[in-house]
Amino acid sequence: MQAIFALMRKDLLLFLQDKRALFLTLVMPIALAAFFGSLTGGAGTKEAAKIELGLVVEDTHPITVKIAAGLRAESTLDVKELDLAKAQELVRKGKLAVAIQLPAGFGLTSGAALFGAGAKAELPIFYDPSQTATLAMVKGMLTQHVMQSVSSEMFSGKTGSDLIEKDLQYLQSAPAKDTQSQELLTFLTSLKRYQDHTAQAAAADGKQKQTATLAAPFVSKEQALTAKSSLETQYNGYSHSFAGMIVQFMLFMAIDVGVGVLLVRKLGIWNRILAAPVSLNAMLGARALSCALISFVLICVIFALAMLVFQVRILGSWIGFFGIALSFSLMTASFGLLIAAFGKTPEAARGIAVFVTLVMVMLGGAWMPSFLFPAWLQQITVFIPTRWAVDGFDAMTWRGLGLDAALPAIAALCVFSLLFFGLAQWRFKKEQA
Repeated sequence: MQAIFALMRKDLLLFLQDKRALFLTLVMPIALAAFFGSLTGGAGTKEAAKIELGLVVEDTHPITVKIAAGLRAESTLDVKELDLAKAQELVRKGKLAVAIQLPAGFGLTSGAALFGAGAKAELPIFYDPSQTATLAMVKGMLTQHVMQSVSSEMFSGKTGSDLIEKDLQYLQSAPAKDTQSQELLTFLTSLKRYQDHTAQAAAADGKQKQTATLAAPFVSKEQALTAKSSLETQYNGYSHSFAGMIVQFMLFMAIDVGVGVLLVRKLGIWNRILAAPVSLNAMLGARALSCALISFVLICVIFALAMLVFQVRILGSWIGFFGIALSFSLMTASFGLLIAAFGKTPEAARGIAVFVTLVMVMLGGAWMPSFLFPAWLQQITVFIPTRWAVDGFDAMTWRGLGLDAALPAIAALCVFSLLFFGLAQWRFKKEQA
């Protein structure tokens, strides 16, 4: 044990003297986590970014005017009124996600098509192919405003009264009426009677005619759910960003550990240490423990700064949080030994290890949440240790889950730690034999 502690002390002193390593594993994750966290909403006090929408209005019909006014009033939209050529150019260059064209004659055509008596009006929508999610949101809002505006004008407006009168004349003069035409005639006759009655009542009272419209039959009530229902559980975008950046840069530290071992072996220092009364297991254990200790301390320091500066909160189990931090630190150390065991040269090992680490970080959900992945990819990522680490930190911070949610992540990370360490130990013993 004395030899192990001496080797650990040597590793810790070397790490503290390496300013590059300190910068890479302490300053960089904080800076990047702060940047990405601010992009995803920050501490919950930042106003959500609006969707920039190009609007081309080429029609003066009352229905079209109402649709345009409704889109301008949407709090989630930043409407820019443009001509058609300019709107298409901005979308083509990626400056606008979506642009809508309300062409001439749209209002009249859409009103006539409401009851199926005329052809449906075409409404051109131009969008950036990389912004399909934004397109879906805009189409939803557009459908709402079109239905409200068209139904309002058709039930209570002059355009609706004229069109219904025209449709009634056509249906009544038709020589043969099928069942569908007869039902439509009955419906339009009742609607015309309702319009006339409403107009007469408004004229008698001297008041403006009440507008009837088809509106959504519900009002949504949004409520964000976490394990704890209080004001402090408002989603903090920094929480996930710090978890992801910590996972990424601790693995980068593991690469330095592995490359360091390869350099020591290349210079012959490794064999000279083994020639002393120090076993291979003691060498590997000391290296793993020193790396795990550094990683654990750095995780705690970075999260402490996140709590002080960026309002990140550990709303779940503190025991679970420290358990995930410790098990991930052990996995990081064993991953570094694995690099050293299978790497042939420091240069080649660093290149391959960086590539593998970036793939692990990406698939683990450190850059973007794993729930955005396709279903088949989500099933594969359960075999990647970074997925368990990121999900575990998320569960203990902003999700506010208990120790029971941390135990599967801790167990998975410990399994990966034992697997990586066992493979590294086997490889070292095989080369030594």
